[in-house]
Amino acid sequence: MAGDGEYDVIVVGAGNAALCAALSAREQGGRVLVLEKASEEERGGNSTFTAGGFRFVHDGLDDLRRDVLADLSDAEASQIYIPPLPANLYMDDLTRVTEGLTQEELADILIGRSRETVVWMKSKGVRFIPMFGRQSYKVNGIHHFYGGVNIEAVGGGWGLVDFLVKAADRAGIEIRYRTGLRKLLQAKSGAITGVLAFGPDGYEEIHAGAVVLACGGFEANPEMRTRYLGPGWELCRVRGTKHNTGDGIRAALEIGAQAFGGWSTCHAVQWDISAPPFGDRVVLDNFQKHSYPLGIVVNMDGQRFVDEGADFRNHTYAKYGREVMKQPQRAAVQIFDSKTIAMVRDEYRIKQVTKAEAQTIGELAKALEIDVEGLVGTVAAYNAACQPGDYNPAILDGKHTEGITPPKSNWALPIDEPPYYGFVVTCGITFTFGGLRINTQGEVQDTTDATIPGLYAAGELVGGVFYQNYLGGAGLMSGSVFGRLAGASAGRHAMRPARAAAE
Repeated sequence: MAGDGEYDVIVVGAGNAALCAALSAREQGGRVLVLEKASEEERGGNSTFTAGGFRFVHDGLDDLRRDVLADLSDAEASQIYIPPLPANLYMDDLTRVTEGLTQEELADILIGRSRETVVWMKSKGVRFIPMFGRQSYKVNGIHHFYGGVNIEAVGGGWGLVDFLVKAADRAGIEIRYRTGLRKLLQAKSGAITGVLAFGPDGYEEIHAGAVVLACGGFEANPEMRTRYLGPGWELCRVRGTKHNTGDGIRAALEIGAQAFGGWSTCHAVQWDISAPPFGDRVVLDNFQKHSYPLGIVVNMDGQRFVDEGADFRNHTYAKYGREVMKQPQRAAVQIFDSKTIAMVRDEYRIKQVTKAEAQTIGELAKALEIDVEGLVGTVAAYNAACQPGDYNPAILDGKHTEGITPPKSNWALPIDEPPYYGFVVTCGITFTFGGLRINTQGEVQDTTDATIPGLYAAGELVGGVFYQNYLGGAGLMSGSVFGRLAGASAGRHAMRPARAAAE
């Protein structure tokens, strides 16, 4: 065990991945310290700003009711259809959206341990419910869930963090707020011996047998965004916390850790153009605008530039924010008519929304300062290209366009019934894909592919899982799986000397 004033494991960060790591490390019997750069009021990293959705392997509703949704009544269950998510479909979807670049050994861990990790989180007090509001459409009176991410923590991301913080408190885990990582400490052998932290009382060396880095990517750092993502990225909005500035990544790279993963790509979405520079802890993720598959998306010249129906929203939304960044003024407009406006997600109905309504497409263009001729021509061409077919937003219905570029591959309904509605969006970055290389034990690797003894990583700063694009619900799931893995490995590593002495 740690000596007086020392710890066995230090976890850097206090979001989903970090708290899962801390709880898992505590299960090994050691003394665990969590360092949270933010204040207690701003705790939780990006996890707080999510919808709390998880993508994990299961065999459908009956299977989920055994443990994950054990409180669901028979009456509630009779109104729900949740399709199974087998491991091979999860892998196929992850491989496809990442263009075959996801690292197979990491993907195997993420998928293979997803369900058991959700059950483990439930054992720690996290409660889960079906994700009605955002992941289902009513078809013949039944809620049909789609897209693979159908379960959320009660209370969304804020609820998830609150459940995990309470679990940490029950487990006797100490959390220090307003205390951020500045450097990693090493012995002459290269083994990690703790951290140099900066808190309310200044600098402090805190010693431990192992350190888990779980303090996010560099999405809130405009200098790093511009350096790695490219020109203009200093101007995007940040969906979540202002505290994810790449501290863990930089500290690890400074001691020779291996940079790994999709360093020039990120998770970025369509985000209300009037949103503040960083996440709002009241509005949370409701600045997002994710019902675009029900309509069309145009730039300020009135031109479409993406296939709104290429796939389920969960498979396209994280890359379409980057497409908006490429457009004039880094802006776009999502357009709906009276046939579909009632189907849009609740985030379109908040007070803090930038929108216009008009009886003609030309009037809508004027109200939104879009090129009038461009938009009128685009909508006319789109309407003429829509092919007949059965419309069903809960499946890939194949109702498509022909003869226009880009096409709309599913859900192509003409926009022809006034009034017409337009919602103005820009790009909101969620998290970055580049990070550190880990092995299958969660240990950080150096540039020679050797393990840095005592150093572990989890969450956004793990490289190699996501490239180019992202799979909805896989981010929180990855944080939980690799947090649990890294915490257990760190705990075992730190406790090894004590166990050896006891023997």
